[in-house]
Amino acid sequence: MRAYAVGDIHGHLGLLQGVHDLIAADMARNGAAPVVHVGDLVDRGADSRGVIDWLMRGLAEGRDWVVLKGNHDRMFWRFLRDPAEAEPGLRPDLSWLHPRIGGVETLQSYGIRSAGDRPIAAVHADAAAAVPQAHREFLETLPSSHRIGEVLFAHAGIRPGVALQDQTETDLIWIRDPFLKFTGSFGPLVIHGHTAIDAPTHYGNRVNIDSSAAYGGPVSAVAVEGHEVFLLTPQGRVPLQPAG
Repeated sequence: MRAYAVGDIHGHLGLLQGVHDLIAADMARNGAAPVVHVGDLVDRGADSRGVIDWLMRGLAEGRDWVVLKGNHDRMFWRFLRDPAEAEPGLRPDLSWLHPRIGGVETLQSYGIRSAGDRPIAAVHADAAAAVPQAHREFLETLPSSHRIGEVLFAHAGIRPGVALQDQTETDLIWIRDPFLKFTGSFGPLVIHGHTAIDAPTHYGNRVNIDSSAAYGGPVSAVAVEGHEVFLLTPQGRVPLQPAG
């Protein structure tokens, strides 16, 4: 089993293209393999629209890519559908347009200004007019997990003790502590993002590849060979050894 995985992007098109350059260089040395993006395409960065356009174009060209749904991607889609609809997993005192979440920056990438300072109904009307229907359909239909051999890719993780086929989308894109604190085997190795850390880390039963692009860090890419995982760098592969 060979594959690549790309961590949380958060509207940083240049960083996404940079890791795809690293993937292309690694493929030239080791052969082609699928590329799985673990979600959170949008929010906080300056070019969420560009990220979606770029990924959609690659898929349309037939690239062997998988793009998973992250919680930020679903929040964006849900706002477009109905801004009054609660997002399961999001604290009730927050909303997609709250400064901590990053929806305002996403709407700016579509040309919508002052989204955090105007009535929500007006912002929603502008968003409905500005966001292409193709982007809405793309976000809505993104899968929430993908399995290749003995590796499972999901944005946030999985709920321990629940069969893979019974995992809910909300858990797959939002879960934290029950997944992060579990030290037993999940069956497959789980490769995920969602929880920002300084650098990709292998925990034995899971690998977190969210290297904090949302907060000024890089977007990371890894190569996966069975249960072996390698961080891609300009100098080549760096093995990620299981912690402990």
